[in-house]
Amino acid sequence: MSLKDLKVHAAAPEEEEEEELVDPHDVLKEKCTATSTCTALKEKLDECSDRVNSKSNTTETCYEELIDLIQCVDHCLEKTLFSKLA
Repeated sequence: MSLKDLKVHAAAPEEEEEEELVDPHDVLKEKCTATSTCTALKEKLDECSDRVNSKSNTTETCYEELIDLIQCVDHCLEKTLFSKLA
């Protein structure tokens, strides 16, 4: 018997499909950003960004608009995020 005559049969292991983990923070952050209050602030930030990007020389930044949006999302998140982590 030579090596050519030997056949190796390896059983393919059955793979269980693993459920992909989803970060509750990311899910809730998207939901909070979609609220009417935060959407209005996001639009203001987008308008500011467009205005700043359209100018070649400006000292204007969109810092306040960004902070307002972040605070809106954080305020929304604080109501529900910690209950999801427990």
